Amino acid sequence: MKQKLSLLAAVALLCGAGMANGQDVGDSIKLRREAEHGHAWAQNKLGEMYRKGEGVPQDYAESVKWYRKAAEQGYAAAQFQLGNKYRKGEGVGQDYAEAAKWFRKAADQGHAKAQNNLGVRYAKGEGVQQSYKEAVKWYRKAAAQGHATSQNNLGGKYAKGKGVQQSYKEAVKWYRKAAEQGYAKAQNNLGEMYYYGQGVSQDYTAAANWYRKAAEQGYADAQYNLGWVCWKKSTNRVRYFGGAVGYHVVDVAMYNEAKRWWQKAADQGHAAAQRDLRKKFQ
Repeated sequence: MKQKLSLLAAVALLCGAGMANGQDVGDSIKLRREAEHGHAWAQNKLGEMYRKGEGVPQDYAESVKWYRKAAEQGYAAAQFQLGNKYRKGEGVGQDYAEAAKWFRKAADQGHAKAQNNLGVRYAKGEGVQQSYKEAVKWYRKAAAQGHATSQNNLGGKYAKGKGVQQSYKEAVKWYRKAAEQGYAKAQNNLGEMYYYGQGVSQDYTAAANWYRKAAEQGYADAQYNLGWVCWKKSTNRVRYFGGAVGYHVVDVAMYNEAKRWWQKAADQGHAAAQRDLRKKFQ
């Protein structure tokens, strides 16, 4: 009787959420039945539905309930999601130690996103004792699986020499792997390596190309950096009598490009772009 009532409640929720299609409702009832019978994949899917509000009203507490059931059976995807809920404090009280615990369970099974998130916990010292060496260890595991965020994070550790011997060449290697997957932050980082000639020969054109890829995705730092490259190409620095310094515009089109990209970054609250717009264009 209890199970029957639970299924009737599910029908009411699904219909109330707008799932009038008989096939969709039937599939969802079947999914809930599988979840209530202890099938981890169904429990994880039901947790996802409640997390996203797909077919049911969004409910983080209910999402956590189903993720936990699957996670306790060793289902890595649910362990990862449960870790995220503890990290964000969604449906449960925020608890970094619990987040790290569940990330570790999924990471030990090779779940790349969990490996990255566990690495971040070690880098920040959230829920675990801070250790760049441990962060690098987990970033490397995920990066080897092609996880772009981890590749970028690993590149950052090589660039700064945190948890690993400092190496710009290794930083470039990992930034490039992530950048070639379209990861905007890595594209900007790779652009900076070309701009400053760190780990690669200095190349402003290559720097601008990578900045542009990230800028076109809306990444504010890259928009600012690209604007700066355009500014340098569009002006000559002039020192006036008395020591005052000014700029002479030599390429109006490039000058306007600088303004355009700085404006895009400034519109996102980028402080340096806002400052340079005021100083150089007003």
